[in-house]
Amino acid sequence: MTARWLVTGGAGMLGRDLAGVLGEAGADVLAPGRRELDVTDADAVRAAVAGRDVVVNTAAWTDVDGAESEEAAATRVNGDGPRTLAAACAASGAVLLQLSTDYVFPGDATAPYPHDAPTSPVNAYGRGKLAGERAVLDLLPERGYVVRTAWLYGAHGRNFVSTMLGLAERHATVDVVDDQRGQPTWTRALARQLYELGEAAVAGRAPAGVYHGTASATATWFDLARAAFELTGLDPERVRPTTSEAFVRPARRPAYSVLAHERWAEAGVAPQPHWRDQLAEALPTMTTGTAAPGGRPGA
Repeated sequence: MTARWLVTGGAGMLGRDLAGVLGEAGADVLAPGRRELDVTDADAVRAAVAGRDVVVNTAAWTDVDGAESEEAAATRVNGDGPRTLAAACAASGAVLLQLSTDYVFPGDATAPYPHDAPTSPVNAYGRGKLAGERAVLDLLPERGYVVRTAWLYGAHGRNFVSTMLGLAERHATVDVVDDQRGQPTWTRALARQLYELGEAAVAGRAPAGVYHGTASATATWFDLARAAFELTGLDPERVRPTTSEAFVRPARRPAYSVLAHERWAEAGVAPQPHWRDQLAEALPTMTTGTAAPGGRPGA
């Protein structure tokens, strides 16, 4: 029997791609947006979780800079929301996949962070997401899955790739940060991996705990912008490198956001493809946008 899925945050960039992947697989899926389901409302959450086999929480406070001045509000969504969902799943018997972030790490490593590396967030957003992780793992030790991801882009929301392509239409050059390293990850590639993990979890093939859901290989924001230009037929020399000091922002960003993928083998799920291969597949679906980290018009 195909699992019955609930995707919270279903109107978001990842939520929409996940609902699409599940629909294509023939799954029974409900994907309410935040207007239809507030993940901090215990009664509403219990009702939504009832009858579902797999719950994927993609609902989140995603304004990293805004969380610095509104940490309590951000943590209510990113920390208390997962706790509310975990409690409902504990009562109903559902599996919970909680989306988290590389920002739970300090970003000072020189090798990919394993799933059990010590956490130490450097900003309010990371602290709130870590609270959500801990709630899920505490309340669902056998059915709770934390999937950390990073540097997401996709067709259904504002993101770095669409912003770069938008800037390319209006400016001769773009200055982009070249001293932050991570794993650019297409939301649809992550959605495919989440589907496989959820099915494996229901079948009892995937051990509970933490997984890292990011693309293979690494890049800087500068590398990603150049690749986006090149793959869309634009001159990559129009992208110029700069440093994080050129972008003073309220929330500190980790300099190194590379996550290790060793646990996927335990679940029988393949790691994601190389980030550049993901980008090449994603670009035909992308539209230009207006806001994202790491780049600005050049002179």
